[in-house]
Amino acid sequence: MAATEPFACEVEFQTGALCPNQQVLRRALRDIGAIFADQEAVQQILSTEGDRLVYEVYVADVPEEDGHLPYCTTVIYPGRVGDEYHMTKGHYHMRRERAEVYLGLSGEGCLLLQSEAGEVRVVEMKPGTAAYVPPGWAHRTANTGDVPFVFFAVYPGDAGHDYGTIETTGFAKILVAQNGQPVLKDNPRWRR
Repeated sequence: MAATEPFACEVEFQTGALCPNQQVLRRALRDIGAIFADQEAVQQILSTEGDRLVYEVYVADVPEEDGHLPYCTTVIYPGRVGDEYHMTKGHYHMRRERAEVYLGLSGEGCLLLQSEAGEVRVVEMKPGTAAYVPPGWAHRTANTGDVPFVFFAVYPGDAGHDYGTIETTGFAKILVAQNGQPVLKDNPRWRR
C-alpha cells in the first residue's frame, strides 16, 4: 500500500467538481459513440451539430491499489442519441469480486447493472439515493432528466476497470425514452 497523508476534499453537489481533484476525464460523443445502439443517430449528430460532451469524471487523488478507496464524481449531461439517453461507457471490475457504491448528488438518472449471463437490473437514482453495485455486475449510468445528473462513486483500489468486455458485447438492454419515460428495450447490437 502506498503511503499517503490524510486529506479532505470538497464536493460541489450541483456541478460534481472536487476540490482539489487529481484529474478530469471528459468523454465526448466522438469518443464513445460506439456504445449507442442507433449508429445513424450518432453520425447525424456529429455531422449536423458537431461533437458534444456526454459526461465528465472528477477523480480524487487516491491511489488505485489494494487498501485504498478511490472515489470520484461523474456528471452526465442531459441529452439523447436517437431515443437512448446519454450514458457512461460502462464496465465490469477486473477483479469481479469487487463491489462499488454510488450516491446521487443532483439530477436524476438510472444505474444499469448486468450480470455476465446477461441478466439486467435498473436502479433509479436521484439526490440521496445510495446504490450498491454487487460483485460480478457490470454497471453504467444514464441521465434520464433535463439537467446534469451528478453522482459520487467509491470502490476498492484494487478493483480495476474492464471496459473491453462491454465494448465487445454491449449491454443486453438499452434505456430509451418512450412517452417521456425511461424504458428498457432489448439491445439489437448485444453479443453474448
